[in-house]
Amino acid sequence: MELRDIEIFLALAEELHFGRTAERLHVSQARVSQAIRTQERRIGAALFERTSRRVTLTPVGRRLREDLQQVHDLLQAALARAEAAGIGAGRTLKVGVFGHAGYELRPLIDAFRGRYPGSDVVFGEINGTEPFSALRSGEHDVNVLWLPVLEPDLTVGPTVLTGGRVLAVAAGHPLVERGTASLEDLADNMVVDFGPDAPEYWAASMVPVRTPLGRRIPRGPIARTFHEILSLVASGQCVQPLGEIAARYNNPPGIVFLPMPDAPDMNWALTWRSTADNAAIRALARTAADFEPIQL
Repeated sequence: MELRDIEIFLALAEELHFGRTAERLHVSQARVSQAIRTQERRIGAALFERTSRRVTLTPVGRRLREDLQQVHDLLQAALARAEAAGIGAGRTLKVGVFGHAGYELRPLIDAFRGRYPGSDVVFGEINGTEPFSALRSGEHDVNVLWLPVLEPDLTVGPTVLTGGRVLAVAAGHPLVERGTASLEDLADNMVVDFGPDAPEYWAASMVPVRTPLGRRIPRGPIARTFHEILSLVASGQCVQPLGEIAARYNNPPGIVFLPMPDAPDMNWALTWRSTADNAAIRALARTAADFEPIQL
């Protein structure tokens, strides 16, 4: 039995649902069904009882699950030990983040260090006007970028952070008295411009080009980093939607963070240059895949 077929069988034995198993393993439902039929023909007995309402293990299937689970666990442990020994030879990954996202990623980084002793992560700041340049130049191994990222030379890995949005405004802004902000309010204000090197689709996922009613949102001064954005906001030159993590870790004088209840949640994912893929990056991505995205 191929390793992938073992994984399919064990996942179906846990989920007891062909659709959920396919989604969990990122394969088609037909692939799951084919793998199970192949093994049933080979063994000469049914592994699952299927009805229109439920899927259950047969006695043969239960015994096979017990035996294969032990084999699978031993194999995975052996591979993990070998990989940890290879990756842990002083490999440090440079991970780019915006603002204080590195603080929220501590559980993930601690888990990575624990699984792969000798490996480490150091953080660098992402330049908002050139969000992919540090990856392409090799300055960063991985960036934590808000989605979508649609660059053909970059690989998008697991989502690691998710959360709502706030609007950063100067303390004297009229919206402060209201106590909340909406996407429609952006048309009445200037927002930061990420510059010509930040893809329009990516910038628009943070600050759309138009409001829900179709009004154009004016863009003003260019800001490269999170701290430059805060400086522009504090001076009253613009307002800026940000991930709500900004309000958690910052209390700068002259700035108020207003909730934006109508703005969709944002997701941030590990992203790296496809040609720079290596064992350490894959190990970090696998570690992240074992975590639920951290809710900001």
